[in-house]
Amino acid sequence: MKIYIVYDSEAGHTEQLARSIAKGAESVEGAEVFINHVKQANVKDLAQMDAIIWGCPGHFGTISSGMKEWIDKLGYLWANGTLVDKIGAVFCTTATIHGGIEATLLNLITPMLHQGMIIVGLPANIPANALYGSYYGVGVTSPVEDTHDPLSQSLFSKGLALGEALGTRVAHAAGTFAAGKKTSGTTV
Repeated sequence: MKIYIVYDSEAGHTEQLARSIAKGAESVEGAEVFINHVKQANVKDLAQMDAIIWGCPGHFGTISSGMKEWIDKLGYLWANGTLVDKIGAVFCTTATIHGGIEATLLNLITPMLHQGMIIVGLPANIPANALYGSYYGVGVTSPVEDTHDPLSQSLFSKGLALGEALGTRVAHAAGTFAAGKKTSGTTV
């Protein structure tokens, strides 16, 4: 199964989270993971994917301009139903604990729902997620540059571990869904 991770990153934290998600997805047998910054990502590649995961830094509770610009290129795929029934998941980073993580995640999910995608989040049976994470995807508090605050560093490390969990969960969901389609003989 093919999984595409697309991210926008400014200070490198969101890229680190994207790479942790890729690591988790790659741990699942049969997963082929592609990862690109929004400036290199081609929306036409999404047609060949089984799962799509996108994320960005949260800016005042919403999507970064780079990710928004990239998502706005999906109109042709939407018009043709190209992404219907693909597995989708989202992630984001913010500079503060209450920096709009869940609002940003919901803003990232909305275009996936418009595309007819099937959203995968993280459940509460992952202990760290129940204590720190989000059910909508992975939202991580990132340490401010040149800050060595132990709490920020700890939260970021825990967030990267949740990223791996999300990647693994998406890969399993995509594999299960693809196997079901193959068994039932459906293409959608």
